[in-house]
Amino acid sequence: MSDDTTIPIDAPPAGPATRVGDFAPRLQRDVDHDLCPGCGEPVALRAILEAIEEQGRASSAIGVIGIGCYTALTPLMDVDLVQALHGRAPSLATGVKRMRPDALVFTLQGDGDMVNEGLQEVLHTAARGESVTCVLLNNGVFGETGGHMTATTVLGQRTKNSIDGRDAAYHGHPIVIGDLLAALGGTRYAARGGVFDAANVARTKRYLNRAFASQREGGFSFVEILTMCPTGWFIPTAEGPGYLENVLAPVHAIGELKVDGQLQNSTDDLRERAERRTRARP
Repeated sequence: MSDDTTIPIDAPPAGPATRVGDFAPRLQRDVDHDLCPGCGEPVALRAILEAIEEQGRASSAIGVIGIGCYTALTPLMDVDLVQALHGRAPSLATGVKRMRPDALVFTLQGDGDMVNEGLQEVLHTAARGESVTCVLLNNGVFGETGGHMTATTVLGQRTKNSIDGRDAAYHGHPIVIGDLLAALGGTRYAARGGVFDAANVARTKRYLNRAFASQREGGFSFVEILTMCPTGWFIPTAEGPGYLENVLAPVHAIGELKVDGQLQNSTDDLRERAERRTRARP
């Protein structure tokens, strides 16, 4: 039985579509982006902006932006921003926070920027316990330069310079950056989320809220967000979410790694739990 709220899908709509509300975050400007179809970074950006707003920090937020595809998203962000050199965002954020200790200071970086070009920057920032939040958009490729392998590329993953898949003997093993940062004494909060389905987008926003809230208490916080890059993965756009869930997420497992300065899980623990959930599915 149908009612007035049922929309038939077996025929074109009887009338034109109507806009019932503005669902964009208040901090997201009404500007189009030019990133590839299926890219997960705009979804991650929305979660970041919504979390800043939910924390009541819109007027005091300062973002330090790395170098990557996501740099093109800065016109969409209605917060104060500073552009960093490649890999140097955590150190620049440290200076910003020391000059503006009451500000919500965060970095926005990709895996090439943070884990290749600037690994020492984020590690030392965490070790010192700087009260900044570093946000990593991890798709396992240098997207801006055409899809080359990064330090987080998983074994077997095809990239521009690992056409037959990343090989441990030849290319080395991926760096699971969340575990490195969670193990450091200066880290107060660390988590890893993803944007390949609605449930994980909501979970990622919770992690961002907790990271931003923990910054008030002092200490370093970190949120890694697994994002789609079908162009860099050489796959059709529609296959991006499934590829992220089935290829990257089993290695960079989703969950909280450290809360209030206490280790919660390792990536191995999170991976084992995910595998148990998968086996339990009917």
